Amino acid sequence: MHLEIITPDKTVFEGEVDIATFPGSKGSFQVLKNHAALISSLDKGKVIYKIKDKEQVIVINGGVVEVLNNNIVLLAEEIIAEE
Repeated sequence: MHLEIITPDKTVFEGEVDIATFPGSKGSFQVLKNHAALISSLDKGKVIYKIKDKEQVIVINGGVVEVLNNNIVLLAEEIIAEE
C-alpha cells in the first residue's frame, strides 16, 4: 500500500507500507492491503505504520484519512512528535 502523510506545511512521509494504524475519532483502526474504501476523521494520537518489520510512530493532533485502492492519504492538522 502507498501511504502519504501531509500537514499544511509539508509532506511528512510518502512510501510503501505493510500496515497502518490510525487514531480514529470513534477508536483506533488498522488498514491492511486491499482494505475497503473509507474516509475517517482522526483524533490526537499515534499513527503507526510498518515497513517490513520496522515500526514507525508519528503523533498527530487530529486530521482526516482517506483509503482508496491501496492508497492512503493522511491530512494531519499538526505533527506533535516523531518516534
